[in-house]
Amino acid sequence: MSIDIAGLRPERVAVMTSPLAELGMALHALAEPGHHPGLQGWVTGVTAGLDRHLADRMCDADFLWRSTFSDLFLPYAGIPGRTALPGATLAEDLDLLDKLTDEQFVDAAMEFACAQCYNPGHATHDALSDTGVRRRAMEAAAARGPRQLRFSERLLADPPRVRAWIRQFLEDCDEAFFADTWSRLSHQLAADARHKTELLRRKGLADALAAVGPSVALDESGTRITVDKLANGVTTTGDGGLVLIPTSLGWPHLMVLHRPGWQPALHYPVGSPQLAAPPSVEQLALRLTALSHPVRMRLCRSLARSASTTSELTQVHGMTAPEISRHLAVLKKAGLITTRRRGRYVLHQLDVTMVARLGSDFLEGILR
Repeated sequence: MSIDIAGLRPERVAVMTSPLAELGMALHALAEPGHHPGLQGWVTGVTAGLDRHLADRMCDADFLWRSTFSDLFLPYAGIPGRTALPGATLAEDLDLLDKLTDEQFVDAAMEFACAQCYNPGHATHDALSDTGVRRRAMEAAAARGPRQLRFSERLLADPPRVRAWIRQFLEDCDEAFFADTWSRLSHQLAADARHKTELLRRKGLADALAAVGPSVALDESGTRITVDKLANGVTTTGDGGLVLIPTSLGWPHLMVLHRPGWQPALHYPVGSPQLAAPPSVEQLALRLTALSHPVRMRLCRSLARSASTTSELTQVHGMTAPEISRHLAVLKKAGLITTRRRGRYVLHQLDVTMVARLGSDFLEGILR
């Protein structure tokens, strides 16, 4: 991922906290706790205390935060002029969300509801006015399931009503659990923002980015920021600004907002939670052996993205059901996948937490 910052004035670079961005990461952690092993206690506590009605509503639009992070949680970036900053409170951030046009709101929401993507230099997809875009969007939504389809139908039919629903939902989340969480985290995030702002002032952008982490770097010419990610994207600050936003709940995710026409943003994790104690050497050897087979590595790639049945895996990988079942059995014995039943189907999914631990587990295993 790269950000062209040629001509960017120093005063246009800001390091700011954002309550709405952190609420988005909170919702992501609740939807995908396996991505955040250090938050297991927090997730368990919040989940146990959730009102059933709010929990159900949380599922209605979870594709806005489950598999990725919707740009709707960084609405300031879409304000014309590309120099707006996040709000100091959640209410101020939500007011910025209200300032997005219906076209911007629908485009950003439909990207994740229907797996649309955006590219630099291309116009955004306007499903409200373009019948071709609308038809393709609805076909994509239908392919992703009835929940996404219902949401997309409501969004296209009545954007103001859906916008009001989302705002009310976020305010209810704040009242139910996020206000307390933000009161604990905001001091740490504000301190990190002050530290990097001071680095910007005293030493410049290169040092501030280096403090974000080794995955972010400024090139020698000082005109391009590169973020080392397994994704491709290009954006530019143009005549606007650049905002760096720290997150605590988002660790280990590092994200770059690169939507065309929006202000670029770098959403970076602060700190890292401690992982649980490593398994025995025998267990570690079993897991490494299970992952050493190329077919099982390809299966893991599929199972990391979404839960799948044996039948679905046979179609994707061009193998017989018995062959897939044998490889799944090895992965399950090693404790690397989980299974759950949904009606008459058995769904398999990679245990992301367990796989994420393998690197540190191996190092601790050979040193202890």
